[in-house]
Amino acid sequence: MEYKDYYKILGVDKKASQDEIKKAYRKLAIKYHPDKNEGNKAAEDQFKLVNEANEVLSDPEKRKKYDQLGENWNQFSQSGGYSSGNPFEGGFRNQNGQTFYYEGDLNDIFGKSAGGSGFSDFFEAFFGNRTGGFGSAKNNTAFKGQDFETEMEISLDEAYHGTSRILQLDTEKLRITTKPGAYTDQLLRIKGKGGKSRNAAQNGDLFVRVKVTPHPAFERHGNDLKTTHQLDLFTAMLGGETLINTLDGTIKVKVPAGAQNGQVLRLKGKGMPLYDNKNKHGDLFVQLNIRIPEKLTAKQKELVEQLKKEFNH
Repeated sequence: MEYKDYYKILGVDKKASQDEIKKAYRKLAIKYHPDKNEGNKAAEDQFKLVNEANEVLSDPEKRKKYDQLGENWNQFSQSGGYSSGNPFEGGFRNQNGQTFYYEGDLNDIFGKSAGGSGFSDFFEAFFGNRTGGFGSAKNNTAFKGQDFETEMEISLDEAYHGTSRILQLDTEKLRITTKPGAYTDQLLRIKGKGGKSRNAAQNGDLFVRVKVTPHPAFERHGNDLKTTHQLDLFTAMLGGETLINTLDGTIKVKVPAGAQNGQVLRLKGKGMPLYDNKNKHGDLFVQLNIRIPEKLTAKQKELVEQLKKEFNH
């Protein structure tokens, strides 16, 4: 009887997080889904294996039991852990609380002689399956519909304030809404709007991947924003106030006397709103570019020369 490594089937490490397992399953389910591989028996079998692996590894309790059993699953005794004698001495219970006893060749219950598929059927009996019986009705397996993914582009201004798009899905129009603080590669899940199910199972989901386009004036770093601001020489030297643009409008900012070219001012709470918490914001970092006058009159040159002499003394 061949041991089935569910981690290997999904292509993940044994220490993979639940999120990594979910992503791996979604990718493989799309690849091997019967709707995309009609008439391909190998793809159909692989799709069943992928679903079987996900059925166990996506459930923390089932995964724990699987990790405990490992390759030595056939030495496990439900009544008392590992046994040196009959591995099922005392029997074991399935998810419905039924107790089963067996003495003899394990292949009789797990192997082909019993009409099953070995290790796979053991886990269906031990953990249960979607049809709810002991073992599996292979031809009546209910497959969830295929998950779909599409992309939605929004501007940085729309990401800041929140926005919506109308998505045409076959004959249905869906309004996709983003809250303030949306970010690139964020996945919005619309449940049940993916591929149609087979055998009355659940429809797949639609995942909308957000892509925030670059802004001509602002760079985004997490929830913080960065921009540049042209400042005249005299305000930089003497200090004063200047008007700075933000994604929420223009604000008046104080500039300290002696501000230097390239100096960065930090404006707290003027960055992006935090997703799901629009009352909190990141910061806006403003880099000053000191603008030097290009043309001076004779009088202005004279004054600058006089100022230069004052500084040199």
